[in-house]
Amino acid sequence: MEIISSISELREARSALKGTVALVPTMGYLHEGHLSLMRQARQRCDHLIVSIFVNPTQFAPGEDLDRYPRDPDGDAEKCRQLGCELLFMPEVAQIYAPDHSTRVEVQELDQTLCGPNRPDHFVGVTTIVTKLFNLTAPDVAVFGEKDFQQLAIVRKMVADLNVPVEVVGVPTVREPDGLALSSRNRYLSDEERRQAPAIARALVSAQRAWQGGERSAANLLERANAELSQATALRPEYMQLVHPDTLRAYAPEDDLSQKPAHLAIAARLGQTRLIDNLRLDRPLPPGPLETI
Repeated sequence: MEIISSISELREARSALKGTVALVPTMGYLHEGHLSLMRQARQRCDHLIVSIFVNPTQFAPGEDLDRYPRDPDGDAEKCRQLGCELLFMPEVAQIYAPDHSTRVEVQELDQTLCGPNRPDHFVGVTTIVTKLFNLTAPDVAVFGEKDFQQLAIVRKMVADLNVPVEVVGVPTVREPDGLALSSRNRYLSDEERRQAPAIARALVSAQRAWQGGERSAANLLERANAELSQATALRPEYMQLVHPDTLRAYAPEDDLSQKPAHLAIAARLGQTRLIDNLRLDRPLPPGPLETI
């Protein structure tokens, strides 16, 4: 495995790869969720490139850019074990010149869920992903479904700009109690960690109501909120039912008969912001959610 920090080295190494190439873009501090993306990428392509870059343009002032967890040596070893051939770990100056002024923006899909509370976050995401696509020319790019809105926005960007890459989403990897894996979970205190699975339980409660025939948006949200409110330390940021493709938010008074629905939640525990989501009109994915 080559560990590369410069764009010129990356381009040279990429040009030497023959066959299909998969890219897994990450911000590092790799956990089993990231590794599941890498396994999927290896199954689909001849070569695997992983990028580790804590992208400053997707952090708002006051967010956790400076304290975002980092473990470059441990990350490199995980990538090596998973068959990564090129590991791209650039410094900020390699990616953003001092006079950098170009942004890539996907409009409308950022008007719900995380968008209103994190202005310019998704512009930062689509800009860095576009750069990585340009640098690595992947045939396949693999993202996690935990970042559901990000995945939808990247797919829209690829379609709108005719980027020749297949964007693949991989199901969320969870702890046995249902908590979605996240690099930020390490911030949680013991008591916060005990309450965190209420988010997954809220999603499952709404999904089971849907499977039982409930189609009132208000009632589905009420079922989820009843579960979420049992975790007294949780401070919900949003709980929204959206169309899974357009991300248009359904109103509480909407009847969702004959409509697909995706429930997404963001909440804070102490200083930690957690997100999770679940498609309601499909069976529960195999794994911990089935036992909640």
